[in-house]
Amino acid sequence: MSRLDSFLRRMCAQRVLLEEAAALVRGIDGPVVDLGIGNGRTLDHLQALLPDRRVFAFDNFLHSAIGVLPPAEQIVMGDIRDTLPFALPRLGERAALVHNDLGSADEIGNAATAAWLAPAIEAVARPDAIVVTSFLLPFRNYIALPLPPSVKPGRYHILKLGAV
Repeated sequence: MSRLDSFLRRMCAQRVLLEEAAALVRGIDGPVVDLGIGNGRTLDHLQALLPDRRVFAFDNFLHSAIGVLPPAEQIVMGDIRDTLPFALPRLGERAALVHNDLGSADEIGNAATAAWLAPAIEAVARPDAIVVTSFLLPFRNYIALPLPPSVKPGRYHILKLGAV
């Protein structure tokens, strides 16, 4: 498969699972956390899906269009390893939805990121939060939710915390 085809499949899977996650959190209080702003496409989509929800964006640096960014108080700049575990006071309450798109094609790098990222997400997420992630995270307590037929297993994941 070409890299373009792989990218398109990942983006389609991401969109489908974010839309499913948005429906799942409609009755759950809490903000949304988007890890890895990138150029802001996913951030913009989350804001469109959940217009009445505060969406907090985390990244090392900004390289997205100004028009898609949330208010400055909802942007957290710096190494996510350092900023996320201590973000709860800024969020105001535990997150209902967390989206992780920090992954790459490097499985070893993803595993290293997963080791510190899972506990960092657990520090700011509700115990029943929905997590949409580009690679599996070793949470203490979660269930993998069923994937729609359009999402190839392993391409993207949707998890519910706190369920066994």
